[in-house]
Amino acid sequence: MPSVTKILFALIVLTVAVLIGAAALIIGREPNGPQVRSSGTALIGGPFSLTDQTGRKVTDKDFLGRYMLVFFGYTYCPDICPTELQVMTRALESMGARGEKITPVFISVDPERDTPATLKSYVENFGPRLVGLTGAPAEVEAAAKAYRVYYAKAGKTSGTDYLMDHTSIIYLMDPEGRFVTHFNYMTDAKALAEALLAATSG
Repeated sequence: MPSVTKILFALIVLTVAVLIGAAALIIGREPNGPQVRSSGTALIGGPFSLTDQTGRKVTDKDFLGRYMLVFFGYTYCPDICPTELQVMTRALESMGARGEKITPVFISVDPERDTPATLKSYVENFGPRLVGLTGAPAEVEAAAKAYRVYYAKAGKTSGTDYLMDHTSIIYLMDPEGRFVTHFNYMTDAKALAEALLAATSG
């Protein structure tokens, strides 16, 4: 016959196994247990170092303390970019003093052609407040990656006569550089202004 010690040991092992199994079931059912969850905040935005239309080196820290309305594009864009920048300009103008707390930012995805001088003459078409940013290819790539923006040359890529495919989304960042929300292409100025007023009302 098995000794009392062996029986007790077997019972202890069985009890521990049962407890572990029960704990696993409880954790699996518990709402606060280990689960894949979304934090509710998109991983958009982050550090960048670029050059503005005046030739001045700027980073994301230069915009802290103000909301940013960010759009990625390029100056040779035939329609989408000028349309979206015009929408941003009209929306901010219609907001009056509330719009003054938001800095509109245009980041070029075409550093090969968009020099600071090129950006300067371009952004002037959309009012005095629009900040144009460009940089070395690696700097632009880093900024685009931080904002989850896709861009690439389209079709013919030789020479300087080419188009760019790129994400056409407007991003709103808060005064601490955190993502607030985004606006899809073709959001009109009225809808954008109303959404911005609601998002910055705090």
